[in-house]
Amino acid sequence: MKDYRYSIFTSAIEVKIAKGILKPGDKLPSVRRIKEEYNLSISSVQNGYDYLVFKGLVTSVPRSGYVVAAQTRKANGEPQIDLPPIPRDPVFIENVVLTSNIQQHAEFTSLNAATPADFLVPQKLVLRTMQQVIREKGAALLRYYPANGTDELRELLVKRSAGHGAQIQPEELLITDGALQALYIALAITTSPNDIIAVESPCVFSVLEVIANLRLRTIEIPAGSNDGFCTDYLKNVCNKNPVKAIILTPNFHNPTGILMTDERKKEVLAIALHYDIPIIENDIYGDLYFHNSRPSNIRNFDTSGSVITFSSFSKTIAPGIRLGWMAAGRFFSKAERMKFSLGRSVSPLNQEVIAKLLRTASYDRHLRTFRRLLERQAIQLVGQFNTYFPENAYTQIPQGGYSTWNKLPASVDMQEFYKNCEAFGIHFTPGMTFSFTAAYDHYFRATFSQHITPASLNIIKTIGRSLVR
Repeated sequence: MKDYRYSIFTSAIEVKIAKGILKPGDKLPSVRRIKEEYNLSISSVQNGYDYLVFKGLVTSVPRSGYVVAAQTRKANGEPQIDLPPIPRDPVFIENVVLTSNIQQHAEFTSLNAATPADFLVPQKLVLRTMQQVIREKGAALLRYYPANGTDELRELLVKRSAGHGAQIQPEELLITDGALQALYIALAITTSPNDIIAVESPCVFSVLEVIANLRLRTIEIPAGSNDGFCTDYLKNVCNKNPVKAIILTPNFHNPTGILMTDERKKEVLAIALHYDIPIIENDIYGDLYFHNSRPSNIRNFDTSGSVITFSSFSKTIAPGIRLGWMAAGRFFSKAERMKFSLGRSVSPLNQEVIAKLLRTASYDRHLRTFRRLLERQAIQLVGQFNTYFPENAYTQIPQGGYSTWNKLPASVDMQEFYKNCEAFGIHFTPGMTFSFTAAYDHYFRATFSQHITPASLNIIKTIGRSLVR
């Protein structure tokens, strides 16, 4: 491309206009001054200003010279217009911060995010596996993969599910971009706007957001007892309302950490089958059990195809592994079409990495270590709450998963409590984010998936003692 001599000064003017140093209406140097400063001919300077006028950056004013144009133009000649400010929902932004933002400053302890801390993520295993996959698959990873996921990955997931009694067919499986996409699909194919759904309460903020975006109405079912979901309450609700779907997390519910008994799971299924209501079962914490063996799913007891089970590897391996799956049962046809409309293919690299980990004992070895670390941190956290918080405070002892659910006495000013936590450099998730109601204003969630240090425990001790006074 030809480089014109006048570009030596026109480029300088363009940069100053772009940076706002020169503003609309500002007078530009005269032709004679530019000539002398840049050692150019009069014709070169004139050509340069003509070029700037052509671009819409400069305007010629008779008997006055050149000024910066009142309305600049883009490089393609189209007018640059003033765009309106982008509106954002302040409540949504605040809730995202409260539920998932991790403080990067060393002086803060982030016990509000339900994600694994870096020291819990098997970084060497994942990165080494990625490198192996890239060497083996090469450019194939840059192409579209099958819309429903690779056959091998789906077969491995079926085999894994069968290991704890959940009978799933490869033909009903869909690989998704994480668990939240699976939930969105499951709700979108079983409901319509303004439909009523039953959802566990307390309920994690991300699930509530999907419900709100799909414009669904909710009836919250208490899930805080030791057995989990209250089936008597559910039965009464289904008897009086046209419930279109039931959403629940039977294994290590977030935020309470409760494991629903098999008897209670069967009761929920029986109610759903009686009223012909699909169950949407979230199993993202199912592999993170602290005692005995891997718990069953509601899916284990269903032969009708009415249970849609979904999960992901973001909680068990790393949050950046955006790979989930859903077993859609009799709703597969609709789910397949909905999944396709949300994205042609899930990351080939992530699919191959997970498949490679599942083919060997690597994933289960990691899980054994992961569970031990989570349980140790859970014991430390619950111990501090029980020892140093008021006697009439309550802490739910988790049986697995990532979090513990805590209630403070009604006499505690919760705004002051959170300000105090902020001052000491620790963050919990306020209970108000777990419901569309104000039922949990005196609750908070504390996660033990982040790094709990002696300093963290000491801060909890200090805050607890301040509540007792």
